Amino acid sequence: MKLCRYDDDRLGVVVGDMVHDVTAAQDEIRAAAPYAMRGDAVIAALPEWRDRLEDMASKAAGKPVSEVSLLCPVARPSKVMAAPVNYHAHHAEMQADSAIPKNRPKNSGIGDQGIFLKANSALVGASEGVSLRFPDRRSDQEVEFVIIIGKQGTDISQDDALDYIAGYTLGLDMSLRGPEDRSFRKSIDGHAPLGPYFVTADEIPDPDDVRFKGLVNDELRQDAHTKDLIYGIRRLIEFATSFYTIYPGDVYFTGSPAGVGQVYPGDVIRAECNLIGTMDVPVHAHQ
Repeated sequence: MKLCRYDDDRLGVVVGDMVHDVTAAQDEIRAAAPYAMRGDAVIAALPEWRDRLEDMASKAAGKPVSEVSLLCPVARPSKVMAAPVNYHAHHAEMQADSAIPKNRPKNSGIGDQGIFLKANSALVGASEGVSLRFPDRRSDQEVEFVIIIGKQGTDISQDDALDYIAGYTLGLDMSLRGPEDRSFRKSIDGHAPLGPYFVTADEIPDPDDVRFKGLVNDELRQDAHTKDLIYGIRRLIEFATSFYTIYPGDVYFTGSPAGVGQVYPGDVIRAECNLIGTMDVPVHAHQ
């Protein structure tokens, strides 16, 4: 099943190129959720509500996806996690790029650096786009495969890791280059677009066997496969939960493949995966 949030915080089930409104279910789920709960109530309720959502969608008139404004598919994650240097080819290109500050050991990877956090306020949907605040500095696109957590857990083994995943989406880990802390530079408003949809885990039985692409103005920049991840999906879950408790709706960027590059106002970044969908994200100057 593919879910999206759109327009004025509406919830839809996507079938083909049509979205079917199931916002009434979202309203009921949220009304029953404790205010103090950690995580996203709709993601937490999916196992119980899935059949009802599909039934509601089958009875709702469809609207072309092209006629709605897509929002971030997860409304309220407790945190946004991200894996650095999780593809060997990306690690090599960063080391070779003279414009990237070399403030870490040459062979330092995800196991040494750990994962990092992006501010929840950086999350946007495809229609909201990326805003560049610093026109005199380099900003790069990084298209990534993204995990959405389904339930609470900590100290999770690789054997059990997939049980904690609700589904997947695509994301842009936008990167302002410079000397500041990584999380600071990557948490600018709009620097974590997600979408186009949230795809439930059953639609992607092996997340370590997914191809996805990143394009800028129709020019292919990133052509990636999750089989090339240094830390695969299961190990990423194990690694994060050795430090954190994860909650429903938590977002986990799995790392950028090679092919990152500078973008400018007026560009359109495309993230695409045949198992998830295509997300076109406009780049504009901060106003």
